[in-house]
Amino acid sequence: MRVHLRTFIQYLQEGRRLSANTLSSYERDLSLFLDYAESQGISSVEGIQKHHLSLYMLQLKQQGRAVATVSRHMVSIRAFFHYLIMQRHMQSDPSIHLEMPKQEKRLPKIVTISDVERLLAAPDPETNAGKRDLAMLEVLYATGIRVSELISLDDEHINLPMGFIRCIGSATKERIIPLGHVATEALTVYLEQVRVKLRKNDETALFLNQQGARMTRQGFWKILKKYAAEAGIEGEMTPHTLRHSFAAHLLENGADLRAVQEMLGHADISTTQVYVQVTKPRIKEVYNLAHPRARSKQTNSE
Repeated sequence: MRVHLRTFIQYLQEGRRLSANTLSSYERDLSLFLDYAESQGISSVEGIQKHHLSLYMLQLKQQGRAVATVSRHMVSIRAFFHYLIMQRHMQSDPSIHLEMPKQEKRLPKIVTISDVERLLAAPDPETNAGKRDLAMLEVLYATGIRVSELISLDDEHINLPMGFIRCIGSATKERIIPLGHVATEALTVYLEQVRVKLRKNDETALFLNQQGARMTRQGFWKILKKYAAEAGIEGEMTPHTLRHSFAAHLLENGADLRAVQEMLGHADISTTQVYVQVTKPRIKEVYNLAHPRARSKQTNSE
């Protein structure tokens, strides 16, 4: 079996031209698997069956390996068996119907409403940079759009009298998203007092940097990081944190799930439903406070 492992690694190196780190990872994962196979009395690759793979995967889990690590091991094993079949060293592939471990769904990171308020209070409204930065932050939180969508906005994409923006997502599907009163005000101030000074030639970008060109993704990230630090917000603050918080805060305050899905531009509502998990504790708290039959008799009598 070890001979097959050596020829497999050589194939990956010469035929697939994989990096040294990747080759090392394959070799390490497969060496551990062959150690296990040999401990089960298996002396040839033909003796490896599907149940051996299932038991090996279970052993990795019992050792406390992360789901991503177990998945990587199984990917290495599958590639190894695919090579053995291709080289006619095996008649059938025992890994072909093996179920990969399910990745754990991580809940999106959100910040509290008070954190958002501190963040939005950080830009200096007396400076041009502060007015622009406040407008960007307000629009991002008011609409939940992605940072790529924010910096892609042109002046024709906003309708201040009606209070909405037209957002073209990655799938070229247009979304109409309300701005809200506060974001509309901040955007109006920026357009009337700042953008007219920054804009050069026929630049159509809504948000401009100090050179009069379209704001970049990296530029906005630096701005957000700066204000998050000034606001004393603990943990990582990213544009997507604001997007997650936008959705969670809407649902927390009774927004319709379908409406939030539409504003976020999610094709599948299951993607939006993850925010329900984040807001469950708060929803339960609101229910216990508001519903007349959620409280104890003693509380009701008081």
